[in-house]
Amino acid sequence: MSDVAINEKRGQGSNGSQGGNSGQGGNGGQGGNSGQGSQRSQRSQSSQRGKREQRAGQSKKNSLKRFNGVDAAILVVLSVFAISIFYPFYNAVLVSFVPNTVYLRHQGVMLLPPRITLDAYDFTFKSSLIWTGYKNSILVTLFGTSYNMILTVLCAYAMAKPFPGRKYIKFFIVFTIYFTGGLIPYYLLIKDLHIMDTLAVMILPTGLNIMFMLIISDYFYSLPPSLEESAKIDGAGDFTVLLRIILPLSLPLLATFTLYYAVDRWNEWYHAMLFVKSVSNWPLQNVLRTIINDVNFMATQNIPGMQRPDIQGDAIKMSSIIVSMVPMMCLYPFLQRYFLSGLTLGAVKE
Repeated sequence: MSDVAINEKRGQGSNGSQGGNSGQGGNGGQGGNSGQGSQRSQRSQSSQRGKREQRAGQSKKNSLKRFNGVDAAILVVLSVFAISIFYPFYNAVLVSFVPNTVYLRHQGVMLLPPRITLDAYDFTFKSSLIWTGYKNSILVTLFGTSYNMILTVLCAYAMAKPFPGRKYIKFFIVFTIYFTGGLIPYYLLIKDLHIMDTLAVMILPTGLNIMFMLIISDYFYSLPPSLEESAKIDGAGDFTVLLRIILPLSLPLLATFTLYYAVDRWNEWYHAMLFVKSVSNWPLQNVLRTIINDVNFMATQNIPGMQRPDIQGDAIKMSSIIVSMVPMMCLYPFLQRYFLSGLTLGAVKE
């Protein structure tokens, strides 16, 4: 019996050792399989990256190959169109810098000036009224643009609010775009306001542009109402919400319309022609108009050849154009980063 018991114990020990070995082998096999699986996933990912890079390279090559005759024709047409827009301005600059004899020889069409002179600009700036016109136009532009933007923003913010009769008020505002009282009632209104022959007549009558106000109002209306509600919970009023929340979010749009208003104010001449008699209150545009008329009058007079200045009337006109354009061209780069995004804000009504 003792031999039998000893043999049974040996058999159990051998079975246990075999089970342990098999368990260890199974664990080792599983570890090896997991390592092989991770390697396979890495290989598949690298292969997918390689395929994506190959596809990107092929797409680039295909895009280069897709440049065909139609694309070349479109490029040529657009280039010609761009040159046709740029060349008149370039030619205006050249005409303002060349003498009269050169202008007549080339009939006003040049690529490079054979000779440069500043006689046209010297003639323009010699006028005693040119600096007065600059001063008046700068004042009208600064105060007029600020006046326009304040009225436009306040009206746009009010029209963005839901209140009784909003649609009717908006209808009557839009109605003024298509129908006006006429020139004679307008003249009588200016006369009764006692702003004749002053700089105020070029500032106060044109308070805001209806289309600009509607676009800004649509953008204010599209902003999330939760912004205003959270501010009012903290105790903010309407003006605080407008100044600290609405306006900072609308900088691109406001900068765009500020530029539009500034250009419109800088080019102001209509109200000055109708209501301003004093030469000291003329804006720059009316001063330049007077200078050009004087040049045209000199061209019709019989002045001896030695006394006639070597300046063409067109050179004075082109120099006047450049003189009036330079301030706005200097202003544009400061607002350029807002300009493109500001054109699209509020343009689409949702």
